[in-house]
Amino acid sequence: MSLSNFERMIRLAGEVFSARTDPDQLDVDDTVIERLQALHPATLSEHVEGDGPVVWILLIPTTRETMELFLDCAIGERELLERTHPGERFDALYLCSALVLPEFRRKGLALQVSLSAIRAIQQDHAIRWLYVWPFSEGGSILASRLAETVGLELRTRNYRVDNAQTH
Repeated sequence: MSLSNFERMIRLAGEVFSARTDPDQLDVDDTVIERLQALHPATLSEHVEGDGPVVWILLIPTTRETMELFLDCAIGERELLERTHPGERFDALYLCSALVLPEFRRKGLALQVSLSAIRAIQQDHAIRWLYVWPFSEGGSILASRLAETVGLELRTRNYRVDNAQTH
């Protein structure tokens, strides 16, 4: 029996990210999802085809101060979310993850889903910066295209040598 799209997406997330073994990464569970949704309904977005999602996008609106701490490697994703509270005025947006099943890549779906989510968040917040901690070349390309399309300054977190991961 073949896996559903949902099961394949869960497996892909496990292959790409090391959330369970890297304390800096956000491990998305029901508690995290609830917290993200309280920040803004567009933080979690997906594109569904067939028996489930083929694209998952996770965006976290934050403040510039939190963004700078994250980019300087002073905090990780978990602390980034802990420092971010509903009702705040957000001016930065963290592209936390963009997952696409292999057969749906290079069709512009991640770009479309991300743009829709960013524009929804921009209706409620004066976002000036998009930032990313890229785990793949595709993630870097997506972030660049998003920033250019919506006119945001793109900032990138680099790996510290002692935390370098192979993804």
